[in-house]
Amino acid sequence: MFFELRQYSIKEGQMERWVKWMDEVLIPYQVSNGMVVVGSWFASEENQYIWIRRFESEAERERLYAEVYENDYWRLEAKPLVDEMLDRDKGLTITRMQASPLSILR
Repeated sequence: MFFELRQYSIKEGQMERWVKWMDEVLIPYQVSNGMVVVGSWFASEENQYIWIRRFESEAERERLYAEVYENDYWRLEAKPLVDEMLDRDKGLTITRMQASPLSILR
């Protein structure tokens, strides 16, 4: 099992819209496709959005990525909205992590 820590820079003035969209649309969409979202956070002052997803294996991650990202909904509806709100010039970081033996998140 491993986790994916995703840290995004959100465009100035878009944080409220981004958080609402993530909570009401994108996270439910991903969860309905089998993704496990451990949690999400935001830091308005820094225009940062952070979320963590959990995978049982690399094979599961590959399968879920295909189900979530390789379809018309993602290409035609979700990705254009992501591109409107995400500040790719300031950064997007994805870190793969494993829980330490005493971590309560497992």
